[in-house]
Amino acid sequence: MAAALEIFVYLVVGLVAMMVGYLIIDIIHPADFPKEIKEGNTAVGWLSAGIYAGLGFIVRSALVSYTQSEPQELLAGVASTGIYAAIGIVAFVIGYFVVDILNKKYRLNDEIMNRNEAAGIMVFGIFMGLAFIVSGVIQ
Repeated sequence: MAAALEIFVYLVVGLVAMMVGYLIIDIIHPADFPKEIKEGNTAVGWLSAGIYAGLGFIVRSALVSYTQSEPQELLAGVASTGIYAAIGIVAFVIGYFVVDILNKKYRLNDEIMNRNEAAGIMVFGIFMGLAFIVSGVIQ
């Protein structure tokens, strides 16, 4: 029964982390994500998928690290998972803006607003790459 409770708690923590990351990046990015997705903007879809997949990977790594270390209280594991997810969100935001600033050929915001699917896939890759880095540090 304890394992089922732990699974449920971490599912909620992971979902909340992914939704918070989505909301924060939606606030920072000039696109209205729900509206753009409703209108079929695949670039925003790819960007959103990168947020969810990347944060899911970070949460997974935090869980693996948690289960392989000394037994901890559930609350301590949830807290450390939340901290790692927050680090991931910050990494995504910083990474997005650093790549956008250093790239002088086009602006990611403009390309995503213009429905450039390649730009969305690129951002997906940025977020996943950063998730791999953060998760590597966790383990």
